[in-house]
Amino acid sequence: QVQWVESGGGLVQAGGSLRLSCAASGRTVSWYAMGWFRQAPGKEREFVAAINWSGGSTYYADSVKGRFTISRDNAKNTVYLQMISLKPEDTAVYYCNPIPNWGATTSLYDYWGQGTQVTVSS
Repeated sequence: QVQWVESGGGLVQAGGSLRLSCAASGRTVSWYAMGWFRQAPGKEREFVAAINWSGGSTYYADSVKGRFTISRDNAKNTVYLQMISLKPEDTAVYYCNPIPNWGATTSLYDYWGQGTQVTVSS
């Protein structure tokens, strides 16, 4: 079973930046269109961004459009999420997972990695 390993989270002030990374253990990330998701305390997990297998196409949740950029390096088997102009409402645990089809805002798999915590202070 593939394991998704997220990293790069931390504590930043509002307006700051972070870059998250997602690697797959036991599977080649380039096989998939990949998504980033997040879950804030007391809320359901929500879609953030997605990228196709080649990296040539992306789409985003309205709440992060213009501030977050998803990218990938298939040679490194890694997907990234560059986040700028962070807001307190971006505070959440961030996860990666493939998406089942282009345009989807749900995950392909029901199992998740440990995620990486992003905390934005005001």
